[in-house]
Amino acid sequence: MSLVPVLPPPAISPALVLPFPSVARPGLAGRPPARILLSPPHLTGSEMAALQATLDSGWIAPAGPMPAAFEAALSEATGFPHVLATASGTAALHLGYHCLGLEPGDEVWTVTLTFIATIAPAVQMGARPRFLDVDRESWTLDPGLLERELARAARRGRLPRVVVPVDLFGQPCDLRTITALCDRWGVPVLCDSAEALGAMQRGRHAGRGARLAAFSFNGNKIITAGGGGALAAEDPALITRARHLATQAKEPAAHYQHEMTGFSYGLSSVLAAIGLAQLGALEARVAARRDIFARYVAGLGSLPGVSFMPEQAWGRSTRWLSVVLFDTSRGAPDREAVRQALAKAGIESRPVWKPLHLQPAFRGAPYAGGTVAAELFERGLCLPSGSGMTPAEQQQVIDIIRNCCGA
Repeated sequence: MSLVPVLPPPAISPALVLPFPSVARPGLAGRPPARILLSPPHLTGSEMAALQATLDSGWIAPAGPMPAAFEAALSEATGFPHVLATASGTAALHLGYHCLGLEPGDEVWTVTLTFIATIAPAVQMGARPRFLDVDRESWTLDPGLLERELARAARRGRLPRVVVPVDLFGQPCDLRTITALCDRWGVPVLCDSAEALGAMQRGRHAGRGARLAAFSFNGNKIITAGGGGALAAEDPALITRARHLATQAKEPAAHYQHEMTGFSYGLSSVLAAIGLAQLGALEARVAARRDIFARYVAGLGSLPGVSFMPEQAWGRSTRWLSVVLFDTSRGAPDREAVRQALAKAGIESRPVWKPLHLQPAFRGAPYAGGTVAAELFERGLCLPSGSGMTPAEQQQVIDIIRNCCGA
């Protein structure tokens, strides 16, 4: 029998090892300055100790004390009594749809101004999406439009199975009004709060009041584990079902017994350790991002045709991203011209979410309104908002935009 020789791994050229561009800082000798990124991770300094403790414990898989400790800390931070840590925010939404009984052919209504992950799991489950516009006062789901559409759907005898409002860029939606409307017709609410950990609405944390709420700890979020998410609820039965599904729906038996199929959606102990180390800095991170937003307003808000994402009196946005609007009809430069000027200087920015009813993936899907969201997409630009950004770095952004405005 011939043996296949085991070869040593190929050497990696130093030229192929790129510096990790996660933090905006002055360039090292011989290197250009790092880019100013949109929302890079901001570490607390305690992550390494938490990781070492996790490795020393022998727990790496999505089990053991660390995910449970992270869930308990999230419960305290949000006020939700029941929390499940998941592999991603998208996984949390997917579990939420399952827990609310979504079936093929059901309608799911969500806001059109959001990231595709809000609706993708439902579509992949065979649901039919319907997109609703935002209002100008909050850029989140328009309650008046929702009420009209629910009344029409009730007359047709075709109510949605789930309504999914979104807390956009850290701005909480008017969840009290939305849930009251949906309760009138018996429609459950799954709130996509992926961008809003630390946001408040009428004295309650973002997502509170919905049947379920989903959060994200992706690398660009205020609190990051490098990945991961969470599903939260007031009802323990919902989280019990989600936890069962997230662990391959394994039944309590000595052998592997399954009465249904599930998913591998648990959060690893390693990521849970990072998230737990970060979570204590939540309020400080929110305060830093709100200060960054205030400096943008002070530096740019008086320019013709320039305005910023509003904030409702009953809510506190985290300002996860600071978003500016450029109205060319009032003398502001074109949004894309500003974005390109920033990019030329090594500064990352991006347009607001392209409305889902305009995305090719949802060509032909029904929608109501959409003009407000489309206008925000055409005019809106997300500016660098990382809580570790220095005032000097922010001033670079402001100066370039002022130059574009001829100021």
